[in-house]
Amino acid sequence: MDKILHSLYKYMLLFVLGGSLYYLIEILFRGYSHWTMLIAGGLIFLYAGHQNKICCRKTGFFRQTLAVWTFALCIEFFTGCIVNLHLGWNIWDYSALPMNLLGQVCLPFALLFFPLCAAALFLDFHLERWLFHEEKRKF
Repeated sequence: MDKILHSLYKYMLLFVLGGSLYYLIEILFRGYSHWTMLIAGGLIFLYAGHQNKICCRKTGFFRQTLAVWTFALCIEFFTGCIVNLHLGWNIWDYSALPMNLLGQVCLPFALLFFPLCAAALFLDFHLERWLFHEEKRKF
């Protein structure tokens, strides 16, 4: 039971931390954000941690970043389809930007996501060791 509670605490903390950082980055970059970005950022950060655990020894850092980046773009796209297109909240609209997909994701912002995904992998790697005393792994 203690192991389950420890895991629940760990993943909740990482979810909130990742979501908060994503939210903060949006505020710093665009001047505003939305609570749905807390959820999207939390999911992306948990996935980055998952990539660190299962792929750390098997694949290189670039391929891990590419996997997290792909996941992040999918989360951003599906979140946009739900909140913008289906619910009509109109939180963002990238339809005026080049190479966009239904106005929910676009190439310029997709390119900005890549270094953020690399940073998420790096941050998770160190947080797991510092906060939760996980085994030492190599990138």
